[in-house]
Amino acid sequence: MLLDESSIMADQKIPAPPNDGRRSIQSVETGFPLLAGLVDAGVPLTLRDLATRAGMTSAKAHPYLVSFVRVGLVQQNRATGQYELGPFALQMGLVSLQRLDPVRIALPYVDQLASQIGHTLAIAVLGSHGPTMIHICEASYPVHVNMRKGTVMSMLHTATGHVFAAWLPPKIAQHYIEREAGDTAVVTSIGQHQPSAEAMKTLLADIRAHGLARALGNPLPGIDAFSIPVFDHSGNIALALTCLGPSTLFDSRWESPIAHSLKECADAISRRLGYKPPKLTVIQTS
Repeated sequence: MLLDESSIMADQKIPAPPNDGRRSIQSVETGFPLLAGLVDAGVPLTLRDLATRAGMTSAKAHPYLVSFVRVGLVQQNRATGQYELGPFALQMGLVSLQRLDPVRIALPYVDQLASQIGHTLAIAVLGSHGPTMIHICEASYPVHVNMRKGTVMSMLHTATGHVFAAWLPPKIAQHYIEREAGDTAVVTSIGQHQPSAEAMKTLLADIRAHGLARALGNPLPGIDAFSIPVFDHSGNIALALTCLGPSTLFDSRWESPIAHSLKECADAISRRLGYKPPKLTVIQTS
């Protein structure tokens, strides 16, 4: 039985508008473009390149970066000298994502389902670089996969990415597909062959027909997975649930108990988010 708990309502906090007359710390606002530049780039940057993105000189940018490194917002590769977001920045991002209402509503359902089916079960949301894992319930047996909180899943090569590609508005999906080329943040896309546009179109149509995506030993040999969308009140994809396990233990049939349980869980969360499936039109023939 799936959990039937009351909704967890998030406190609505309205951000203050810029230049609203209140006293502020100008140095924080001045240094912020450096952090924004790292987020937008998605790859490590040299001091010169980062300063250029932030619209300042290298000499001006350097002291800010020293302070950001000290507090964990930025880290520097000692071998290359390049800068990238640090561990505290990652934690800030993950906490922010976890506070989203759909995620908090989904958590008890996912945790209970994971204990029932015994396989690894995860929640992914759409982040700045693509589908991002933000919650993972590990299986009762060891699974050697390169997936953890913060992992960005390929839109082209993973079941999780295929779910977002299938149910996002086409232009938005295409934006993320194009963005992931050469993006080192998308760890599962490295070295994979890019499918043709026609092959991708056929694949996504098949996924929509089944209501979920399936990966058989790809991109990880010996690991199979299902992924399914969760919809919000407006009918848009809010997140994806992904279940995976070794091929020898994971029943990857479309109508398997794993697929059925995953669909039930996703449907229950979608209902809690106010989603109402479109009514099917029945065509009567004489």
